[in-house]
Amino acid sequence: MLRFAPSPTGDMHIGDLRVALLNYLMAKKRKEGFIVRIEDIDKEKNVEGKDQEILDIVALFGLEYSHVVYQSQNVRFHSAMALQLLHEKKAFSCFCSDEWLAKKKEEAKEENKPYSYDDACRNLPPELVIDNTAPFSVRITRPDKEIVFEDAVYGELFFTPDEVDSFVIMHRDKTPTADFATAVDDMLSDISFVVRDAANLEHTPKQIHVRNQLSYDKEIEYAHIPTLENAKQWSIKGLLEAGYLPDAISNYLVSIGNKVPCEIFTLEEASSWFSLDMLTKEAEPFSIEKLQEYNKAHMKRMDVTELSRYVGFADADIGELARLYVDEAATTKELKTKIAPVFAAREIPEPMRLDVEKMVAVIKEAPYFENYADFEVYIKKEIDLGNEAFEKALRLLLTNTQSGPDIAEIYGCLKNYLGEIIK
Repeated sequence: MLRFAPSPTGDMHIGDLRVALLNYLMAKKRKEGFIVRIEDIDKEKNVEGKDQEILDIVALFGLEYSHVVYQSQNVRFHSAMALQLLHEKKAFSCFCSDEWLAKKKEEAKEENKPYSYDDACRNLPPELVIDNTAPFSVRITRPDKEIVFEDAVYGELFFTPDEVDSFVIMHRDKTPTADFATAVDDMLSDISFVVRDAANLEHTPKQIHVRNQLSYDKEIEYAHIPTLENAKQWSIKGLLEAGYLPDAISNYLVSIGNKVPCEIFTLEEASSWFSLDMLTKEAEPFSIEKLQEYNKAHMKRMDVTELSRYVGFADADIGELARLYVDEAATTKELKTKIAPVFAAREIPEPMRLDVEKMVAVIKEAPYFENYADFEVYIKKEIDLGNEAFEKALRLLLTNTQSGPDIAEIYGCLKNYLGEIIK
């Protein structure tokens, strides 16, 4: 089982989606299940409605999951596991104040040393624990040897006991910390493989340590993917609203830092060849200019009727028209602005007014022509205009602009709309 575990604390950004995509592709590759876990235990930071927004985005991108788990629903299991660790003396109550801990961290900083908890409360006599009425957190005892695991991207990794530390697993209000909750939830969901951002690497040995202390004997495999630079600047919601296609976004995010067999592909196509072995170990930047290239490519390969819906229609002819403008538009939103003038009122420049009026009169009386060449011959026969004046007037009538794609191709898309646009 693999999982995507976002927090509903803000907009889902491209780094989050990249993690979701790669977990989903690995689930497909391993022929295992895929779930979504909403990590909502930090109630103060949760934003109302963000959980559903996340699920809507996951569905829009075609990430099929078996079920949704809300982390807050597992709090009773977190508490039970913490109690078990306390009972087995694998965890202890910590009465240290925030001020005291802050002082110790500052001292370590001044001495240019990494901070780790000094285990001041680890061996308190039972009577001092029982009779102590001060608020307390629960800390897991630090490991007595290195935590070692094989990462699918970075190879064998080592973490010393001090790097793992006697970290807090339950806050003073008896809610679980993120590392403890995640470790327990992965056990409960029978997670076998985790793809996560390399920025979260320090959390992995802590979660392994929790499972070790709970005598959980199933090994969970990990792949820490290189961090996508400036990822948090780009929300998925914002990109979709700007007119970027889900297929294009997926294509780009799977391609970043990856040796892919072809440049343009869908997520379904990627599932047949995806491998973490192709990932670079270096951090990569996110480029909006590169995404625009992918977006154009996916607009070009999209079914024309579907493309027409993005510009406000449900008609293959308008989809073909939109496709003519893809090279001039990076997004579907820009593409819509290219098509909108076609069906808007014309503003005729005064020097062209007489030519345009003559052409309108002729076109209104003209028979239907399937081919542009026949249409052109007929119109030119009826009115005497030079080639340049003719094309300028016709382009203005058909597109409401004075430049753009080949006029013959435009006519092929709009010949069934002449009565609507030429009035």
